[in-house]
Amino acid sequence: MILRLILLFTLLPFIEMTLLLMMADYTDSWWIPLLFVITTGVFGAWLARRQGAKVYQRIQQELDAGRAPTDAMIDGVMIFIAGLLLITPGVLTDLFGITVFIPPIRAFYRRQLVAWFHKTFKVQTLATDSVSQPDSGNGSVVDSYVVEKHSPDDVSDQI
Repeated sequence: MILRLILLFTLLPFIEMTLLLMMADYTDSWWIPLLFVITTGVFGAWLARRQGAKVYQRIQQELDAGRAPTDAMIDGVMIFIAGLLLITPGVLTDLFGITVFIPPIRAFYRRQLVAWFHKTFKVQTLATDSVSQPDSGNGSVVDSYVVEKHSPDDVSDQI
């Protein structure tokens, strides 16, 4: 895990800086990459605000209907992260951030993320006897907790 973080915080900025310098070299102008970074930052903030408001309305509608807004909550977090990626200077982060704002692609990312959660974490539940609750009558109480599964190659990351 530490190795992945080191690569993320050293290799990614190096690649981003290289791409921006290549863009400046290709266009023979230093201000075009600067304009690109500023434009994607402003566009990302605007798009995050706009789509975030739509997701907020979807959450409210699902709560009013008595459903858990799980997909909408995941979409909200993904839109927040996409906005951060677009504000961050760089070409790769901007491209990935823009793809998150496209609803069909975001749905694909959501499915992949949920599949990863199911693969990585194990949810165990323990049902207990019926307990009398003042407002809702009798019901069963379910106690649950999440246990993270570790693969053998993760052990080296923890040491």
